[in-house]
Amino acid sequence: MHIRRAIAATAFALAGVLAVNAPGPLGIGASPAQAEPMQGGTLNSTLWPEPPGIIIGVNLNAPTLLPSTKMFEGLLAYDFNLSPQPMLAESWEVSDDGLTYTFKLRENVKWHDGEAFTSEDVVYTLTEFIPEVHARSRPTFARAEITAPDDYTVVLTLEEPYGPMIRSFDTIAAPMMPAHIYKGKDIRDNPANREPIGTGPFKFSEWKSGEYIHLVRNDDYYLDNRPYLDEIYYRFIPDSASRALALESGQVQLATQNDIELVDLARLEAMPNLEVTTKGWEWGAPISWLEMNVRREPFDDVRFRKAVMFALDHEFIRDNIFFGWAKIPTGPIHSSSPFYTADVPTYPHDPEKAKALLDEMGLTAEDGGTRAEIKLLGLPYGEMWDRLSQYIKQALGEVGVEVTLEASDVAGWGSRISNWDVDMSTTYLTTLSDPALGVARSYITENQKKGVLFTNTSGYSNPEVDRLFAEAASEPDSDKRMQMYHEVQKIIADEVALAWLVELEWPTVHASNLKNVVRNGLGPNDNFAEAYFEKE
Repeated sequence: MHIRRAIAATAFALAGVLAVNAPGPLGIGASPAQAEPMQGGTLNSTLWPEPPGIIIGVNLNAPTLLPSTKMFEGLLAYDFNLSPQPMLAESWEVSDDGLTYTFKLRENVKWHDGEAFTSEDVVYTLTEFIPEVHARSRPTFARAEITAPDDYTVVLTLEEPYGPMIRSFDTIAAPMMPAHIYKGKDIRDNPANREPIGTGPFKFSEWKSGEYIHLVRNDDYYLDNRPYLDEIYYRFIPDSASRALALESGQVQLATQNDIELVDLARLEAMPNLEVTTKGWEWGAPISWLEMNVRREPFDDVRFRKAVMFALDHEFIRDNIFFGWAKIPTGPIHSSSPFYTADVPTYPHDPEKAKALLDEMGLTAEDGGTRAEIKLLGLPYGEMWDRLSQYIKQALGEVGVEVTLEASDVAGWGSRISNWDVDMSTTYLTTLSDPALGVARSYITENQKKGVLFTNTSGYSNPEVDRLFAEAASEPDSDKRMQMYHEVQKIIADEVALAWLVELEWPTVHASNLKNVVRNGLGPNDNFAEAYFEKE
């Protein structure tokens, strides 16, 4: 049956992170190679849907991240246990009081246009680029004063400890951007957004709309003889059956996330030329949910939101839409997190309870009539998400809530949600290694940023939740943080801030002779500097 690999839970404390220099390329401990890497070769990967852009931060959609993380890099990467490892920073120190972070940068790194990568780029990224466009990382780096004593040293100084800080420097949270290209210019409408300039092992070559994104080897990459691959094609194949057939026949060698219909995995898993793994999402810990716009009636009434939860059969969703490649969540924090608790209000499938709550609201129906009419904007990422929308429509219809399904492309979906122009929508977000990084952003009042996707777009607000998230983020005692996060989970679950659907267990399917595509906690969002085809 399915490969089942538990996502490792990680401890919060990272004490003693001083002058770190982990062994090996990028310091990331992949398992020993099975055979000698082959220099060269073309990697063909599926990518669906076609992304709205390929600059991390400007766009944070999942299809954006997969190709972008090959061109851009962060200061750090993270292993399967989410411990920090060198990337653009070769070493770092954290002061004993947790208030000062000092990074030593690699001195032989060049941007793809030949300019040197220096501390000026880091300061620009963290103080100008991220605050302008990056929904998730903006509050993290707003906590720090960021300075550059010299060209290859960066210092972050905090007013109070912030435990998750050391886990905030990966490519997705903090992609280093070229100051000489972006500084003083319009970030969102920069020519480099169409022809990206990064430091990564692969350079942008071409984006042929409707067909592919083509990346080529960066011959000036700072690690000797890396990358192994000559080029990567991310191919847009709209039909899921055609994507599976391309994998089976060897026309493509890699697929992940929305590329694969989960119903096909048992067959693909059994093929000798393919391997399937769910490792590599330790960093992301993704949860899918049904988001309700609490600024609008009837979603502003907690009884309606609870009725929605009781109307949905989460076991059916897990087993028949995600085919077992998922777990049932209980609230905002992923069950792999050390801060997770199951001691929260839960909502087993109970349509009669849903009807009773709607009756209590005055949303009555005689002879099976309609109690309320609402709209649902579905995630436009493929057939699986379409089926999820159809199921939600059916389940709510059975309790008298008539749902009209709305369709959109990826850009339109993001625009409507970010501008609060929806009743309900389906989505999924990475909740990350610490609630302060990936969870709080969806619930705290101050992160309601109209026009910015992946913020608190539902409009949920509770001063006590705001207080708990703020205090937990800066609390140095791990046990006290855990108590605060347990309390916040109970409040949010009781108020059904969002209708959580499943914890996703994304599979990555790749050719058996393709190695090192999943070698750390970033999984297929790693930079692929070490990916190679095994010599025959």
